Amino acid sequence: MSTISLRLPDSLHKRVRELAKQDNISINQFVTTALAEKMSALLTEEYLLDRAKKGSKSKFNKALSKVKNTTPDENDIL
Repeated sequence: MSTISLRLPDSLHKRVRELAKQDNISINQFVTTALAEKMSALLTEEYLLDRAKKGSKSKFNKALSKVKNTTPDENDIL
């Protein structure tokens, strides 16, 4: 495990302390979780962009052609 020194504005530190206390976790755990969530969002975006590059309209149409042509349920009609 690594240690980092992080400088925070007083107002941000105060809010982090309050939020961590509300969640019954340490500030360290709060910041670690927040960082993991942000990284997950960025990595998911990167993953989806890579997947989109591999897609093609012909493959999409081929997959779509396998779907039965049925009337949608009443709750699904736009």
